[in-house]
Amino acid sequence: MQKTPVKQLDVVALLEDKPSERLVAGQVGTVVEILAPGVFEVEFLDAAGNTVTVCELNRAELLVLKHEPALAA
Repeated sequence: MQKTPVKQLDVVALLEDKPSERLVAGQVGTVVEILAPGVFEVEFLDAAGNTVTVCELNRAELLVLKHEPALAA
C-alpha cells in the first residue's frame, strides 16, 4: 500500500482501468473531495478541459503525483 497521504486538490494518476467510467490506467485527475478515510472523489478532464467523469475511487487505485523532488534528509 502506498503511504503518501491524499489531500483535496492533489493530482493523481489512476492505477487500473475503469471501463465503466471510460478511464484507463495512467489517466490523470484531481481529487475534488475526500468522502471517507481512503475514499476520494476524483475529476478527470480531457485535453480541452472538459470533464470526462467524476468518480469515487479508493486509495489503492491512485498514485499521488509530485511536482517537487523529495527533500534530502
